[in-house]
Amino acid sequence: MFGLSEKEEKILRNLSTPQKIQDFLDRLPMNHEKQGDTYMSPRRVLRERKAHCIEAALVAATALWIQGKKPLLLDLTSREDDDDHVVALFQQNGYWGAISKTNHIVLRYRDPIYRTIRELALSYYHEYFLNKNGEKTLVSYSRPLDLTRFGTGWIIEEADLWSIADALDSSRHYPLVPKVNERFIRRATVTERKGGEIVEWYIDDPRT
Repeated sequence: MFGLSEKEEKILRNLSTPQKIQDFLDRLPMNHEKQGDTYMSPRRVLRERKAHCIEAALVAATALWIQGKKPLLLDLTSREDDDDHVVALFQQNGYWGAISKTNHIVLRYRDPIYRTIRELALSYYHEYFLNKNGEKTLVSYSRPLDLTRFGTGWIIEEADLWSIADALDSSRHYPLVPKVNERFIRRATVTERKGGEIVEWYIDDPRT
């Protein structure tokens, strides 16, 4: 299926629920991109045994597709002085959830309890801040990107998937913070910022 080997397909097919997919991704080391930016395909992630957020989201979307679900990505866009975040979307009983790979204690999995994509995106707002000063940086979320528009070749592609990354960047985005209330946004506290410094995979770990 999708050009995957029997072993690759078995791994992904066994990830039969969003919860199992998330557990699998949590066990993967973080891809710290030590040799430069990467946008690895699911095949490469399974081989390299590491991933960052968009790479993990692509694996999740592929596993969901194998289960007959739509492979959808959501881009969470921050200010220029912070990093964007990408998650895979899923629905259960009409409610939205998200599968997420991150190296921090925040920006993680979202249970399927959100009625709309906006509600889900807003759930990431409070914990999306700079550790150095506590400023909250999440500004917008994208229209869901349906990966079926790219065919299936990207699943086993050996080259970096810049076209998908570019499509996410150029897709329509919706602002999260009302302009009239921007001046009322409270910074994260010192305690919250200390929590934000906790990481799961250190950059000097040879597996990352």
